[in-house]
Amino acid sequence: MVALPSLVSADELAAVLHQPDVVVLDATTRLRVTDEAVPYTVHPDRDGFLAAHVPGARFVDVQGDLSDPDGRFAFTLPTPERFAAAMSTLGIGDHTHVVVYDTTRTAWATRVWWTLRVFGHDAVSVLDGGLGAWRAAGHPVAEGEPAPAPPATFTPALRERLVVGLHDVAAASTAGGVLVNALDPATFRGDGAVSPYSRRGRIPNSRNLPGHDLLDPATGRFLDRDSLAATLESAGILGADRAIAYCGGGIAATVPAFAAFWVSGVEVAIYDGSLSEWTADPALPLELG
Repeated sequence: MVALPSLVSADELAAVLHQPDVVVLDATTRLRVTDEAVPYTVHPDRDGFLAAHVPGARFVDVQGDLSDPDGRFAFTLPTPERFAAAMSTLGIGDHTHVVVYDTTRTAWATRVWWTLRVFGHDAVSVLDGGLGAWRAAGHPVAEGEPAPAPPATFTPALRERLVVGLHDVAAASTAGGVLVNALDPATFRGDGAVSPYSRRGRIPNSRNLPGHDLLDPATGRFLDRDSLAATLESAGILGADRAIAYCGGGIAATVPAFAAFWVSGVEVAIYDGSLSEWTADPALPLELG
């Protein structure tokens, strides 16, 4: 079985791209915010994938394939059985090493990384800088539909410690736990131009660590380990007994979770319902400013 680090460069991926136990996934998804308090619309970017992707990659629809179709919110986790079926369809088995990327600043890739680990699969890496870094390194791209995936058997093993629900978050908020909001500062403060959530604001006693602050704005690649460690330490993540990250729907929150794991092996739990769930209950408090 191929052994790769959690974060791989374009050259590292190119060196193992044609190994039979490596599967590359493009998880690119687009969100569009329309009106105040109207949930964002979700657009899996299959057309972009068909136009250009890492050769041999397969497209994964995060909302359609890796989420609960009966959930109240867009991206809540599916059952283990549904997730296993999706992985098997993609040709991902128990001994497959998955490398995932996107073209929209990494959060979709880290969401897939986190979801695989939630269901017990550790052989998963994120392509640093996504498709942009792949092209910048001079590697070729493919277009059109890939060949059908061979059959595979994926055995899920749920890791409950990586996921938290509303009651866990409420307890952490009142007991001084480390709660990290991974959205942009304006959304964190509640003064953004338009908010897709039922109410504006953040969960009380949260700290703000935007996921994009962990990336190089020019390349979309993660900052170096020392810079990441300093930022994560400042946010209280690395020194916490247990840190919880959240965002709007559990997507951007996986960026600091991935960074913490890559830097030091720290496991950050994700509030899967995030603000989509929290703001929908008028009885739950929010902070502004």
